[in-house]
Amino acid sequence: MIPIRYVEPVFRPPSEAESLILPVTDGCSWNHCTFCEMYTAPQKKFRARDEDEVMESIRLTGQRYGEEIRRVFLADGDAMVLPTRRLLAILEAIRTHMPAVRRISTYCLPRNLRKKSQAEIDELAAAGLTMAYVGAESGDDEVLAAVKKGETFDSTREALDKLGAAGITRSVMILNGLGGKAWSQQHAENSARLANATQPEYLATLVVSFPMGEQRFRADFPSWEPLSQHELFVEMEHFLSALDLKRTVFRSDHASNWLILKGTLGVDKERLLQQVRQAIASPEQAHLRPAWARGL
Repeated sequence: MIPIRYVEPVFRPPSEAESLILPVTDGCSWNHCTFCEMYTAPQKKFRARDEDEVMESIRLTGQRYGEEIRRVFLADGDAMVLPTRRLLAILEAIRTHMPAVRRISTYCLPRNLRKKSQAEIDELAAAGLTMAYVGAESGDDEVLAAVKKGETFDSTREALDKLGAAGITRSVMILNGLGGKAWSQQHAENSARLANATQPEYLATLVVSFPMGEQRFRADFPSWEPLSQHELFVEMEHFLSALDLKRTVFRSDHASNWLILKGTLGVDKERLLQQVRQAIASPEQAHLRPAWARGL
Protein backbone atom coordinates (compact mmCIF):
# COMPACT_ATOMS: atom_id res chain seq x y z
CA MET A 1 0.00 0.00 0.00
CA ILE A 2 1.09 3.56 -0.73
CA PRO A 3 1.90 5.29 2.60
CA ILE A 4 -0.29 8.32 1.91
CA ARG A 5 -3.43 9.36 3.77
CA TYR A 6 -6.27 10.10 1.35
CA VAL A 7 -9.49 11.93 2.18
CA GLU A 8 -12.23 10.65 -0.14
CA PRO A 9 -13.38 11.57 -2.68
CA VAL A 10 -10.10 12.16 -4.50
CA PHE A 11 -10.12 14.19 -7.73
CA ARG A 12 -7.54 14.50 -10.48
CA PRO A 13 -7.48 15.47 -14.17
CA PRO A 14 -8.07 12.61 -16.63
CA SER A 15 -4.51 12.89 -17.93
CA GLU A 16 -3.16 12.15 -14.43
CA ALA A 17 -4.59 8.62 -14.41
CA GLU A 18 -1.15 7.04 -14.02
CA SER A 19 0.30 9.67 -11.67
CA LEU A 20 0.99 9.40 -7.98
CA ILE A 21 -1.65 11.56 -6.31
CA LEU A 22 0.12 13.40 -3.50
CA PRO A 23 -2.20 15.49 -1.27
CA VAL A 24 -0.49 18.59 0.06
CA THR A 25 -3.80 20.27 0.93
CA ASP A 26 -7.30 18.98 1.54
CA GLY A 27 -10.22 20.55 -0.31
CA CYS A 28 -10.22 23.85 -2.21
CA SER A 29 -8.99 27.16 -0.83
CA TRP A 30 -11.82 29.07 -2.58
CA ASN A 31 -14.73 26.60 -2.81
CA HIS A 32 -17.42 29.20 -3.57
CA CYS A 33 -18.00 28.30 -7.23
CA THR A 34 -21.69 27.42 -7.41
CA PHE A 35 -21.27 25.01 -10.35
CA CYS A 36 -18.63 22.87 -8.61
CA GLU A 37 -19.50 19.78 -6.57
CA MET A 38 -15.99 18.46 -6.10
CA TYR A 39 -15.12 19.76 -2.64
CA THR A 40 -18.51 20.25 -0.98
CA ALA A 41 -18.39 17.10 1.19
CA PRO A 42 -17.91 17.89 4.92
CA GLN A 43 -14.67 15.92 5.07
CA LYS A 44 -13.23 18.10 2.27
CA LYS A 45 -13.06 21.31 4.31
CA PHE A 46 -9.95 23.19 3.20
CA ARG A 47 -6.74 22.94 5.15
CA ALA A 48 -3.06 22.71 4.38
CA ARG A 49 -1.57 19.31 5.18
CA ASP A 50 0.94 19.19 7.98
CA GLU A 51 4.38 19.68 6.45
CA ASP A 52 5.91 16.77 8.36
CA GLU A 53 3.15 14.43 7.15
CA VAL A 54 3.70 15.42 3.51
CA MET A 55 7.45 14.96 3.77
CA GLU A 56 7.09 11.58 5.45
CA SER A 57 4.64 10.46 2.74
CA ILE A 58 7.15 11.45 0.06
CA ARG A 59 10.01 9.73 1.84
CA LEU A 60 8.17 6.46 2.46
CA THR A 61 6.61 6.35 -1.02
CA GLY A 62 10.00 7.00 -2.56
CA GLN A 63 11.55 4.30 -0.39
CA ARG A 64 9.07 1.72 -1.69
CA TYR A 65 8.36 2.90 -5.25
CA GLY A 66 10.90 5.63 -6.01
CA GLU A 67 12.23 4.08 -9.22
CA GLU A 68 8.74 3.33 -10.60
CA ILE A 69 7.00 6.70 -10.25
CA ARG A 70 7.28 8.96 -13.30
CA ARG A 71 4.55 11.52 -12.60
CA VAL A 72 3.25 13.23 -9.48
CA PHE A 73 0.05 15.27 -9.14
CA LEU A 74 -0.09 17.63 -6.16
CA ALA A 75 -3.62 17.49 -4.74
CA ASP A 76 -6.24 18.64 -3.68
CA GLY A 77 -7.97 21.61 -5.25
CA ASP A 78 -5.08 24.03 -5.37
CA ALA A 79 -1.62 23.26 -4.06
CA MET A 80 -0.45 26.69 -5.25
CA VAL A 81 -2.15 28.30 -2.26
CA LEU A 82 0.79 27.07 -0.16
CA PRO A 83 3.68 29.46 0.50
CA THR A 84 6.43 29.21 -2.10
CA ARG A 85 8.84 28.03 0.58
CA ARG A 86 6.68 25.00 1.31
CA LEU A 87 6.16 24.20 -2.36
CA LEU A 88 9.90 24.36 -3.02
CA ALA A 89 10.55 21.99 -0.12
CA ILE A 90 7.97 19.53 -1.51
CA LEU A 91 9.49 19.70 -5.00
CA GLU A 92 12.99 19.15 -3.59
CA ALA A 93 11.80 16.16 -1.56
CA ILE A 94 10.21 14.61 -4.66
CA ARG A 95 13.47 15.02 -6.59
CA THR A 96 15.42 13.47 -3.72
CA HIS A 97 13.19 10.48 -2.95
CA MET A 98 11.60 9.84 -6.37
CA PRO A 99 14.44 10.39 -8.82
CA ALA A 100 12.55 8.85 -11.77
CA VAL A 101 9.81 11.54 -11.70
CA ARG A 102 9.68 13.54 -14.93
CA ARG A 103 6.48 15.55 -14.45
CA ILE A 104 4.96 17.30 -11.45
CA SER A 105 1.58 18.97 -11.90
CA THR A 106 -1.22 20.59 -9.93
CA TYR A 107 -4.56 22.35 -10.15
CA CYS A 108 -4.12 26.11 -9.96
CA LEU A 109 -6.56 28.86 -8.99
CA PRO A 110 -5.55 32.15 -10.63
CA ARG A 111 -6.30 34.05 -7.40
CA ASN A 112 -3.45 32.28 -5.62
CA LEU A 113 -0.87 33.33 -8.19
CA ARG A 114 -1.62 36.99 -7.47
CA LYS A 115 0.24 36.51 -4.22
CA LYS A 116 3.34 35.10 -5.94
CA SER A 117 5.84 37.14 -7.91
CA GLN A 118 7.10 36.12 -11.33
CA ALA A 119 10.41 35.30 -9.68
CA GLU A 120 8.65 32.85 -7.35
CA ILE A 121 6.84 31.15 -10.24
CA ASP A 122 10.15 30.92 -12.12
CA GLU A 123 11.73 29.33 -9.04
CA LEU A 124 8.95 26.73 -8.81
CA ALA A 125 9.42 25.87 -12.48
CA ALA A 126 13.17 25.50 -12.01
CA ALA A 127 12.50 23.22 -9.01
CA GLY A 128 10.40 20.84 -11.12
CA LEU A 129 6.81 22.10 -11.35
CA THR A 130 6.04 21.37 -14.99
CA MET A 131 2.27 21.65 -15.51
CA ALA A 132 -0.72 23.54 -14.08
CA TYR A 133 -4.41 22.85 -14.73
CA VAL A 134 -6.37 26.11 -14.67
CA GLY A 135 -10.15 25.94 -14.56
CA ALA A 136 -10.88 29.26 -16.22
CA GLU A 137 -14.52 28.19 -16.81
CA SER A 138 -15.21 31.38 -18.80
CA GLY A 139 -13.52 34.50 -20.09
CA ASP A 140 -16.67 36.56 -19.53
CA ASP A 141 -16.76 38.71 -16.39
CA GLU A 142 -20.57 38.65 -16.08
CA VAL A 143 -20.65 34.86 -16.20
CA LEU A 144 -17.76 34.56 -13.75
CA ALA A 145 -19.48 36.87 -11.27
CA ALA A 146 -22.80 35.03 -11.59
CA VAL A 147 -21.23 31.67 -10.68
CA LYS A 148 -19.08 33.14 -7.87
CA LYS A 149 -15.83 32.11 -9.51
CA GLY A 150 -13.92 34.86 -7.73
CA GLU A 151 -11.97 35.62 -10.90
CA THR A 152 -12.13 37.97 -13.88
CA PHE A 153 -10.81 37.86 -17.42
CA ASP A 154 -7.83 39.93 -16.27
CA SER A 155 -7.00 37.86 -13.19
CA THR A 156 -7.08 34.63 -15.18
CA ARG A 157 -5.02 36.13 -17.98
CA GLU A 158 -2.42 37.39 -15.49
CA ALA A 159 -2.06 33.94 -13.92
CA LEU A 160 -1.76 32.18 -17.28
CA ASP A 161 0.82 34.71 -18.43
CA LYS A 162 2.88 34.17 -15.27
CA LEU A 163 2.83 30.40 -15.75
CA GLY A 164 3.68 30.73 -19.43
CA ALA A 165 6.57 33.10 -18.77
CA ALA A 166 8.03 30.53 -16.36
CA GLY A 167 7.76 27.76 -18.94
CA ILE A 168 5.10 25.86 -16.99
CA THR A 169 2.71 24.00 -19.30
CA ARG A 170 -0.84 25.32 -18.99
CA SER A 171 -3.97 23.23 -19.41
CA VAL A 172 -7.05 25.48 -19.51
CA MET A 173 -10.65 24.32 -19.09
CA ILE A 174 -13.79 26.12 -20.31
CA LEU A 175 -17.35 25.11 -19.34
CA ASN A 176 -19.66 24.85 -22.35
CA GLY A 177 -23.12 26.16 -21.38
CA LEU A 178 -22.05 27.95 -18.19
CA GLY A 179 -23.63 31.25 -19.23
CA GLY A 180 -26.98 29.67 -20.04
CA LYS A 181 -29.16 30.89 -22.89
CA ALA A 182 -28.89 34.62 -22.17
CA TRP A 183 -25.11 34.85 -22.10
CA SER A 184 -24.15 31.99 -24.39
CA GLN A 185 -22.60 34.06 -27.17
CA GLN A 186 -20.64 36.43 -24.93
CA HIS A 187 -19.43 33.45 -22.89
CA ALA A 188 -18.15 31.76 -26.06
CA GLU A 189 -16.56 34.88 -27.53
CA ASN A 190 -14.83 36.07 -24.35
CA SER A 191 -13.62 32.58 -23.51
CA ALA A 192 -12.03 32.44 -26.96
CA ARG A 193 -10.58 35.90 -26.36
CA LEU A 194 -8.94 34.63 -23.16
CA ALA A 195 -7.43 31.64 -24.98
CA ASN A 196 -6.21 33.84 -27.84
CA ALA A 197 -4.57 36.26 -25.42
CA THR A 198 -2.70 33.55 -23.51
CA GLN A 199 -2.09 30.79 -26.10
CA PRO A 200 -2.20 27.85 -23.61
CA GLU A 201 -0.51 24.61 -24.50
CA TYR A 202 -3.71 22.65 -23.80
CA LEU A 203 -7.35 23.70 -23.98
CA ALA A 204 -10.39 21.61 -23.06
CA THR A 205 -14.14 22.07 -22.85
CA LEU A 206 -16.61 20.28 -20.60
CA VAL A 207 -20.37 20.68 -20.52
CA VAL A 208 -21.68 22.22 -17.30
CA SER A 209 -23.67 19.58 -15.42
CA PHE A 210 -25.11 19.02 -11.97
CA PRO A 211 -25.18 15.35 -10.96
CA MET A 212 -26.22 16.37 -7.44
CA GLY A 213 -28.89 18.80 -8.58
CA GLU A 214 -29.07 22.46 -9.61
CA GLN A 215 -30.34 23.97 -6.34
CA ARG A 216 -27.02 25.40 -5.14
CA PHE A 217 -26.24 26.83 -8.58
CA ARG A 218 -29.67 28.38 -9.19
CA ALA A 219 -29.77 30.02 -5.76
CA ASP A 220 -27.23 32.54 -7.00
CA PHE A 221 -28.04 32.45 -10.72
CA PRO A 222 -31.87 32.19 -10.83
CA SER A 223 -32.13 33.49 -14.40
CA TRP A 224 -29.92 30.71 -15.79
CA GLU A 225 -31.57 28.58 -18.48
CA PRO A 226 -29.71 25.43 -19.59
CA LEU A 227 -28.76 25.04 -23.22
CA SER A 228 -30.27 22.26 -25.26
CA GLN A 229 -27.97 19.84 -27.02
CA HIS A 230 -28.39 21.86 -30.23
CA GLU A 231 -27.62 25.14 -28.42
CA LEU A 232 -24.50 23.65 -26.87
CA PHE A 233 -23.25 22.84 -30.37
CA VAL A 234 -24.06 26.38 -31.55
CA GLU A 235 -22.11 27.81 -28.61
CA MET A 236 -19.19 25.53 -29.44
CA GLU A 237 -19.28 26.73 -33.05
CA HIS A 238 -19.07 30.35 -31.85
CA PHE A 239 -16.18 29.45 -29.53
CA LEU A 240 -14.14 27.55 -32.11
CA SER A 241 -14.78 30.17 -34.81
CA ALA A 242 -13.38 32.90 -32.57
CA LEU A 243 -10.22 30.98 -31.62
CA ASP A 244 -6.94 32.12 -33.12
CA LEU A 245 -4.41 29.72 -31.64
CA LYS A 246 -0.99 28.93 -33.04
CA ARG A 247 -0.35 25.50 -31.53
CA THR A 248 -2.70 24.38 -28.76
CA VAL A 249 -3.80 20.79 -28.18
CA PHE A 250 -7.61 20.88 -27.98
CA ARG A 251 -9.82 18.27 -26.35
CA SER A 252 -13.57 18.09 -25.88
CA ASP A 253 -13.84 14.44 -24.88
CA HIS A 254 -14.89 14.50 -21.23
CA ALA A 255 -17.85 12.28 -20.32
CA SER A 256 -20.08 15.35 -20.19
CA ASN A 257 -19.54 16.16 -23.88
CA TRP A 258 -22.10 14.90 -26.41
CA LEU A 259 -19.71 15.53 -29.30
CA ILE A 260 -16.13 14.29 -29.01
CA LEU A 261 -13.59 16.68 -30.54
CA LYS A 262 -9.82 16.23 -30.66
CA GLY A 263 -7.21 18.17 -32.57
CA THR A 264 -4.49 20.78 -32.56
CA LEU A 265 -5.39 24.43 -33.02
CA GLY A 266 -4.89 26.07 -35.31
CA VAL A 267 -4.07 23.33 -37.91
CA ASP A 268 -7.25 21.34 -37.20
CA LYS A 269 -9.63 24.27 -36.72
CA GLU A 270 -11.55 23.80 -39.96
CA ARG A 271 -11.93 20.05 -39.43
CA LEU A 272 -13.25 20.60 -35.92
CA LEU A 273 -15.65 23.26 -37.12
CA GLN A 274 -16.93 20.88 -39.79
CA GLN A 275 -17.64 18.29 -37.10
CA VAL A 276 -19.55 20.81 -34.99
CA ARG A 277 -21.52 22.11 -37.96
CA GLN A 278 -22.42 18.56 -38.88
CA ALA A 279 -23.75 18.06 -35.35
CA ILE A 280 -25.78 21.27 -35.64
CA ALA A 281 -27.27 20.37 -39.03
CA SER A 282 -27.69 16.59 -38.65
CA PRO A 283 -27.06 15.37 -35.10
CA GLU A 284 -28.22 11.87 -36.02
CA GLN A 285 -25.21 11.59 -38.36
CA ALA A 286 -22.65 13.18 -36.03
CA HIS A 287 -21.66 10.08 -33.99
CA LEU A 288 -22.74 11.66 -30.71
CA ARG A 289 -22.10 10.02 -27.36
CA PRO A 290 -25.34 8.34 -26.21
CA ALA A 291 -26.95 9.76 -23.08
CA TRP A 292 -26.30 6.57 -21.07
CA ALA A 293 -22.56 6.84 -21.78
CA ARG A 294 -22.12 10.38 -20.51
CA GLY A 295 -21.32 9.04 -17.04
CA LEU A 296 -22.92 11.87 -15.10
